[in-house]
Amino acid sequence: MKKERVGIVGVGAYLPEKILTNYDLEKMVETSDEWIITRTGIKERRIASDQDAASDLGARAAEVALKDAGLTPEAIELLICATITPDMLFPSTACFIQRKIKAKNAVCFDISAACTGYIYALNIAEHFLKNGTYRNALVVGTEKLSAITDWKDRSTCVLFGDGAGAVVLKKVKQGGIISTYLGSDGEQADLLKIPAGGSRMPASLSTVEARLHFLKMEGTELFKHAVRLMAEAAEKALAQAGLTCKDVAYLIPHQANIRILQAVAKKIGLPMEKIYLNIEKYGNMSSASTAVALYETVKFKKIKKGDIIVLVAFGSGLTWGATVIEWAQ
Repeated sequence: MKKERVGIVGVGAYLPEKILTNYDLEKMVETSDEWIITRTGIKERRIASDQDAASDLGARAAEVALKDAGLTPEAIELLICATITPDMLFPSTACFIQRKIKAKNAVCFDISAACTGYIYALNIAEHFLKNGTYRNALVVGTEKLSAITDWKDRSTCVLFGDGAGAVVLKKVKQGGIISTYLGSDGEQADLLKIPAGGSRMPASLSTVEARLHFLKMEGTELFKHAVRLMAEAAEKALAQAGLTCKDVAYLIPHQANIRILQAVAKKIGLPMEKIYLNIEKYGNMSSASTAVALYETVKFKKIKKGDIIVLVAFGSGLTWGATVIEWAQ
């Protein structure tokens, strides 16, 4: 008897209207459009309004996913939000999304796994659905990275953007999630972080003046780890599924840096035409990145029922992971 899987039955995304181009950044810091494109592949990114927080972006993406799945908010039983830019330290951003979309019957919580958060959240939701605890789940990856970006730091401010993606999960008779591989390495935790604002270094006048509430990144070191670990995650997830790169219709990666993605493709032997890219439009959106990319592959009819796709990501923590899916829609 064929084992029942958990599949994605609805997808959604939301991108803020405001576009910040490389030419706009040239007026803010010492950089150039050519420099940014050559080193990152990014041409522009979306910036949320001052009135919007991560939950606002996430709620809009969630509403699109629910409509796509044909479910009402009241029907959702589990709501997981992946974010590193929560509305506030507590309560969870998932609870704010619940309130905004009126998903009154959902159990809600956040996870913090940086750019890999969406894949971690998918895996958590899959287990809850597989064991019968809940019948469906809404997973949201949402970020307002513009709120934690130091717009005076030219090495980081060119990289990040705002956005949200969401999926609805249920058990499916055909297709679905085949395998997931996850990893973490806390020894490298200092490579990408926000130093202040937590219990180790509470907010104070001195932390604000030292700009310690903005993200700090060791880019060169992260690059090396990202290439190796994203390739490893994709290969191990495929091996668990009994598949190889030859079976893959699309690799849908976290959109961190075009050079990282080119190196990953080369390392695993996958042609670039099978790598979905939207980094030039949105930059790095952390946990929202892979979610938005998946939404676009569906919206633009890049994938069809029965296709094997691989979601892969790498982020602060360090965290990394990949999910192999037989597309069920």
